[in-house]
Amino acid sequence: MRFASLGSGSRGNATLVTYGKTTVMIDCGFSAREAEKRLQQFNMRAQDLAAVLVTHEHADHMAGVRVMARKFGLPIYATPGTAGCLPDDIRGSIREFNCHERFAIGDIEVEPFPVPHDAREPSQFVFSSGSHRLGLLTDVGSITPLIEQTLSGCDALLLEANHDMLMLEQGEYPEHLKRRVGGRLGHLNNVQSASLLEKIDTSKLQHIMAMHISEKNNCPSIVVPLLADALGCEHDWIGVADQDAGFGWREITNR
Repeated sequence: MRFASLGSGSRGNATLVTYGKTTVMIDCGFSAREAEKRLQQFNMRAQDLAAVLVTHEHADHMAGVRVMARKFGLPIYATPGTAGCLPDDIRGSIREFNCHERFAIGDIEVEPFPVPHDAREPSQFVFSSGSHRLGLLTDVGSITPLIEQTLSGCDALLLEANHDMLMLEQGEYPEHLKRRVGGRLGHLNNVQSASLLEKIDTSKLQHIMAMHISEKNNCPSIVVPLLADALGCEHDWIGVADQDAGFGWREITNR
């Protein structure tokens, strides 16, 4: 199983997961044209995708979904709540899923799970090849027992570390936005992300990527030491997803 990011942050998000003959894109927060451009950097075309999964309806996660569905005939997977926010003219492309039930897209098994975020019916995912599990957790304001249970034992983890609490507090955001980002339905701060790593089973972890890092309220030099301390690993073992470049292919291997 391989995975990569086309970009991660408040200006757009898209993640690729590949196993066997199946490649799925999670979110498309860039224009379809920009997504195509970024796919080319991975020697891929939009036509190579089996589907697009949408975590929730915010623009930085679904800006290009409509055009991707219409132009390339891609099926769009979303919860009923998220699907209700998608344009009517792609209704025929939407495949609704229950975020408490697993389903398969080609060779990839998808385990969705609900998360606390200020959206209609947000979901995050664990992707499985049968022998390996890749967890994705971004756009979540607080950690639930279900999140801890679902992400325990993953072989790779894409984990939001959105903001440093002090930087957010002292930053330029208006007060209402500070409350939203830092609230129970907002985004994970660095301490929350590190705390999650300390609580779950990380014994199988081959890859950890810090995701959705705020460009105004955080920086990798703060994130990396916290996550490394939580895992008891070297700093250079912590990967960081960039807003403009994402990150290149990472592979989960048999040990």
